[in-house]
Amino acid sequence: MSLERFSLENYRCFKEKQDVELGKITIVLGRNNSGKSAVVRALPLLSIGIRGDSPYPLDLDLIQGFTPSFTDLIHGSSPHGHIRLGASIGIEGGEVISAAAEVQNIANQGTQLVSSLEISCGSEVANISWIRGIDAYSPEKRAYLVDGHEGKVGFRGLLPDPADWPDSVSGVRGVTGLIREGLDEIRYLGPFRKSPERFFRSPVRAPGSVGYRGEKALGVLAADEMYGRGLIGREVNALLENILPGWRLEVTDVGSGMYIPKLRSLRDPDLVVHLDDVGTGVVQFLPIVIQRAADRVESPAGPVIEIVEEPELHLHPSAHAAIADLYVDAVQESQVRFLVETHSENFLLRLRRRVAERKLAPEDVKIYFVEQTEGAATLRKIEVDALGNLDYWPRGVFAEDFEEVRALADAQANRINDAR
Repeated sequence: MSLERFSLENYRCFKEKQDVELGKITIVLGRNNSGKSAVVRALPLLSIGIRGDSPYPLDLDLIQGFTPSFTDLIHGSSPHGHIRLGASIGIEGGEVISAAAEVQNIANQGTQLVSSLEISCGSEVANISWIRGIDAYSPEKRAYLVDGHEGKVGFRGLLPDPADWPDSVSGVRGVTGLIREGLDEIRYLGPFRKSPERFFRSPVRAPGSVGYRGEKALGVLAADEMYGRGLIGREVNALLENILPGWRLEVTDVGSGMYIPKLRSLRDPDLVVHLDDVGTGVVQFLPIVIQRAADRVESPAGPVIEIVEEPELHLHPSAHAAIADLYVDAVQESQVRFLVETHSENFLLRLRRRVAERKLAPEDVKIYFVEQTEGAATLRKIEVDALGNLDYWPRGVFAEDFEEVRALADAQANRINDAR
């Protein structure tokens, strides 16, 4: 089971419903402040709502990496507004189960509730809608229409507790459990990674991921040195050969569970640079490489969607394509898929090349461009064919090099003509 698509509506800068079909690698493009981050950050919200046990539809205190208020999530920031989030999960036999929930903000009580929910599985569909009234805001007295019948429904996150399903909708009683179990593990790595410290301590247990700021990345290496025979460290250095040629990463045990991370030159073994002294680009991409190495050593047991904002940040353009290849290799080797927000033309070009080389199928790559029209954003899907060609390209995006070269050529021609 895995997430096939998700949707959002009346959410942040998106007024109308937007559907995001997920491939093995899904790319979100757009100009600055267009709404790219809003798209990729909807998935952690959805995960908390589906997998959480909280009495709140979306327990925002559990969000790591970005901390919105609920009003910030509503299009136009209306204090009395709502948002809609949906998910479609593929199950065995080719069937799809879907859930779409509307979450209403109750401004004067500082809380939210699920105001409508549709759950479908094959031909079975259940509709739940909140009954407004004098007692509607009280959790104890709140009532819902469940397929036309009034009753009480207890929610955990965005979904009803299966024990509270009325008998009238018993046909989809077990579907909520399938949705909770079928949703992929969601990882999130934000655009600004944490700078490393000169010394760091090995954690008591190995972290499951590098964290939303990459703050656990060095802990992954330390735990690997202490308990894992350095297997992840060796994989890291194998991956660094294409991204940071001429250097290897070392993690030195200095006693009492403390470690020092260093880069050592392969050309001059006496040249050693402490990790907190290296360039910003290395700090930014190292958590990405460590996560890939960790997954190679121990592949995730279940499906994972890894969200990465601007993986190319502070990297030289020549390394952008190498980062793309990390993801291409990962989707071939494991159950990890990627949802990537990027500004990098080189990153996208490498994916297109891999499609043309048949290392990726066209359907493996999904590309979306965020467009702004009359104050609201929309997602435009860009199709990729078997040769890596695109069926649409927004004007003025990634055209800067061409425009600058053309302007330079015009200026050169004008000066030559003036000199004659």
